Amino acid sequence: MSDRAVLSVDHVSYAFGKKKALDDVSIEVDRGECTVLLGPNGAGKSTLFSLITRLYDAPAGTIRINDYDVKKKTSRALAGLGVVFQQPTLDLDLSVMQNLRYHAALHGMSRKQIKVRVQEELERQGMFERRFEQVRQLNGGHRRRVEIARALLHEPKLLLLDEPTVGLDVPSRQAIVQHVHDLCSTDHIAVLWATHLIDEVYETDHLIILHQGVVRAAGVVDEIKRQSGATTIAEAFHRFTREGMAA
Repeated sequence: MSDRAVLSVDHVSYAFGKKKALDDVSIEVDRGECTVLLGPNGAGKSTLFSLITRLYDAPAGTIRINDYDVKKKTSRALAGLGVVFQQPTLDLDLSVMQNLRYHAALHGMSRKQIKVRVQEELERQGMFERRFEQVRQLNGGHRRRVEIARALLHEPKLLLLDEPTVGLDVPSRQAIVQHVHDLCSTDHIAVLWATHLIDEVYETDHLIILHQGVVRAAGVVDEIKRQSGATTIAEAFHRFTREGMAA
């Protein structure tokens, strides 16, 4: 694990019965870096996120967050992690404020801390004026903003985003993508963003292409294009995810 790495996944494999979902996967995500985990549906992205968050237990390999082994120091490792899962997890019958306060309390934050942090994150998302609205009344894009605000309340060093823009319209998707990239540059947070949408990748991103449970390529975008001999990310992605291509 390098000095700058916030997340280190080292030789991790996982299978559902005889079906191998991840095969000897190794990745690192550094401070202030937006790393995009790009892969088609079924590539193993959500499985990897489930292992990082310990929803699943990796039988092989090691995963470290802020240099804490997620198996041996689970509480300390996960304390530095914020997560936005693919499936919405807000309580629709509670207000925006109630959802965030409940989550902050689970992290052991004081009432004073909660008041300050909830306001800060909602203002940053442009959602503070809607704090008393029931989540059910919000559209998909605004619900995602609330989920991102919630994930950042305890000021994690690592933010995981699992297909966070699925089902959103183009303006909402673009706004969230831009906001997350801004977080990397202003807050120096490490981000691992799983997606199958190529237009969510910025030229400055670190890119990991995952296909059939195997890391096919990893590096900054220009390196990936050079490795594949492609001129665009879309073309590189196609070349690295062709059926039967060797890892």
